[in-house]
Amino acid sequence: MFDVFQQTLAITAPVFSMLFLGMGLKRLRLIDTHFINTASALVFHVSMPVMLFLAILHADLSTALQPTLLGYFVLASVAGFLLAWGWALLRVPRAERGVYVQGSFRGNNGIVGLALATSLYGEYGLSLGGILGGVVILCYNTLSVIVLEVYNPNAKASPWSILKSILSNPLIIGVLAAIPFAYWQIRLPGWLTTSGQYLAELTLPLALICIGGTLSLASLRASGAVAVGASLMKMVWLPILATAGAFFIGFREAELAILFLYFASPTAAASYVMARASGGNAELAAAIIVITTLMAVVTTNLGLFVLQWGGWI
Repeated sequence: MFDVFQQTLAITAPVFSMLFLGMGLKRLRLIDTHFINTASALVFHVSMPVMLFLAILHADLSTALQPTLLGYFVLASVAGFLLAWGWALLRVPRAERGVYVQGSFRGNNGIVGLALATSLYGEYGLSLGGILGGVVILCYNTLSVIVLEVYNPNAKASPWSILKSILSNPLIIGVLAAIPFAYWQIRLPGWLTTSGQYLAELTLPLALICIGGTLSLASLRASGAVAVGASLMKMVWLPILATAGAFFIGFREAELAILFLYFASPTAAASYVMARASGGNAELAAAIIVITTLMAVVTTNLGLFVLQWGGWI
């Protein structure tokens, strides 16, 4: 388990380094609110859609395609989304509900989940995790748009406006545009792929620096109970329920472990970008990302220990 702890720490440490860099640059006044707004818009509208497009484009859809596992993940994600939303209706102020719900169910599977799955199960973990990642991207972005649009202070929610927001969301467009290319194995010219990769590599560092620039002790204190509540939902309650459901359905070994890793991943950096784009509380979104990333070092290792101790993986 010490090896797993080191693997988790190796994955989360670069995330924290970018967050701290953003905090330091803001304190040194090398970046400001205008930069953060502009950079966040660039990530949301350009670099992150390109990153998602390339991720789907390079996925091998014919390898490790398991409809039962993919279907269970979607159903469990929707159930977790509805559970978090139901809890938010009871305990969270209306203005914070959209960001709370998104932070509670949307995991950082592209970095933490996939990296750990690959580390534990090699090529099989990479192929199964990669295909699962494609489903994750479409599912998470669609559900996030719905809840953020409902609580968007600058828009009046209606079925048409929500559908329009889903179809016009740059992240969803990036995924949908890539599916035909991946299915028919259409390859882009080398120079275009390389240029796209340059853009994609901007995404996570720039998004994390913006999150760090938004963070302050005052914003963390202000987020308080709401951020902690969303973090506990994301890192404790939903992973337990979803993994237990997978166990009782009959998933074992690598499939059960990979499902757990995806359910137990900390909140994705994309949640901050989408919260800011939709007029939500970006400081709350940033606080949830930081808290869940810290918690992941403990909860991921503890969960894997329990699954190994029981002889289930």
